[in-house]
Amino acid sequence: MRPVISTATILIILTAIAAYSLFSKSLEKTVFTMPMIFTALGLLLGQFELAVVPKDLGNEVVHLIAEITLVIVLFTDSSRVRFKSLFAYSTIPVRMLTIGMPLTIMLGTLLAWWVSPEQHWTLAFLVAAILTPTDAALGQTVVTGNAVPSHLRQSINVESGLNDGLAFPVVLVAAILATTASGHTVEEAPENIVAFVSKQLTLGPLVGILVGLVSAKALDLSVSRNSATGIAQGLFIVGTAVFAYFGAEFVGGNGFVAAFIGGLVFGNAVRSPTMFIHEFMEGEGQILTLVTFLIFGAVLAPVGLEHANIKTVALAIGFLTIVRMLPIWISLIGTDLGVYEKLFLGWFGPRGLASILFALLVLERFELPGTEEITACVVLTVLISIVVHGASAMPLSRLIQRKVPERSEGAV
Repeated sequence: MRPVISTATILIILTAIAAYSLFSKSLEKTVFTMPMIFTALGLLLGQFELAVVPKDLGNEVVHLIAEITLVIVLFTDSSRVRFKSLFAYSTIPVRMLTIGMPLTIMLGTLLAWWVSPEQHWTLAFLVAAILTPTDAALGQTVVTGNAVPSHLRQSINVESGLNDGLAFPVVLVAAILATTASGHTVEEAPENIVAFVSKQLTLGPLVGILVGLVSAKALDLSVSRNSATGIAQGLFIVGTAVFAYFGAEFVGGNGFVAAFIGGLVFGNAVRSPTMFIHEFMEGEGQILTLVTFLIFGAVLAPVGLEHANIKTVALAIGFLTIVRMLPIWISLIGTDLGVYEKLFLGWFGPRGLASILFALLVLERFELPGTEEITACVVLTVLISIVVHGASAMPLSRLIQRKVPERSEGAV
C-alpha cells in the first residue's frame, strides 16, 4: 500500500525540525518565530503538492491537534502563575476580560457587518466571536522572557488563558443564531442558552480546581514515596491537563477554562520540585504547536488564501488593530498604566490556535452561508498575526523594558 505521506515529505519535515532545534537559541534573538517558520514550511509543502496529512482527514487532524495543543499550553502557562502575583496584578486582566473582551466582540461585529452589509448581522457576530480570543504563543518572548515587566507579562498570559474559554460559549451562541437566521435548523442546540452558558462558566472552573488539587496531592505523595520516575511525572501532568479538559466537557463545563484553572491550581498546590516537569510540558507543547502550525500552513492556509478578497484582508487588519487595541485602551482607563503599557497590552493580542479551532468546530457542526469567506477571514487574520506579532515580539519587548520599569506588586 502506498503511504499517504511520501518519504520525501517526512524527510523534509524532520530536517526542518532538526535545524530549528539546533539553532533555536539563536533564532530567539531574531524576528523569526517557530509558528512563522513552520507555517511557511507548511505553505511551501502545499505549493509543491507534498501532502502533510491525507486530504480527506485534513481538517479533522488540524482540529484534534490544535485542541490538544491548546489544552497543554493553557495548563503549562497557567501553572507558572503564582497566586500572590496574580492577585496583586488582577486589576489589569480582569478589566481586559470583563470590559475589553465584550467591547472587542461588539466592535468586531460592527466592522464585519460594515464590510459585508449583505450578510446577516449574526454572521458578523460569529466572525467577531471566533477572532476575539488571543494566543500568547505567537509572541512567546513576551510571556516567557524577563524583558517585559511582570505586571504586563502576567496580564497577557492570564487574559490569553481565560479568554479562550470565555469566548467559546459566545461562539456557539453566535453559530446557532447565524444558522437559524440562514433558515437551517440546529440539531445540537442547547434547550436553554442561559443555563448552557452558566454551566460552561461554573462547572469548568470547578472541575479545574478539583483536578488541579487532586493531581498536585497525588504527585506529591508519589514523589515522597519515590515511586515515580521524572519522565513519568511529566506524562502524568500531560494526562492531567487533558483529563481536566475532557472532564469538564463531560459534565457540561468549559474544557479550556478547566485546563487553565487546573494548571493554575496545580502549580500553586504542588510542593514537589517541578522544574523538570515544566521543561517536559514546555517541550511537549512546543512539539504540538510546531505540528499544528505546520499542518495549518499546509491544509488551511491555501484554502483561506484561495478565497481571500479585499473584504477579508480589511477585516483581518481591522481585527488585529483597531478592533483589539481600542477596547483594551478603554478597559484600562482609570488605571495608572502609561501610554506605552496600554499600547503594548492592546497590540499583543495575537490570533492563533483558538481561532483556528473555533472556526473548524463551527464549520463542522453548523450549516452556515459564506463558509469560504469565514475560513478566509480567520486564516488571513492568523497568518498576518503570525508574522506581525512574531516579528514585533522581541523589539517591542526590549522597547517596553527601557520605557517601563518593573513595578512592585499591587502598584497597578
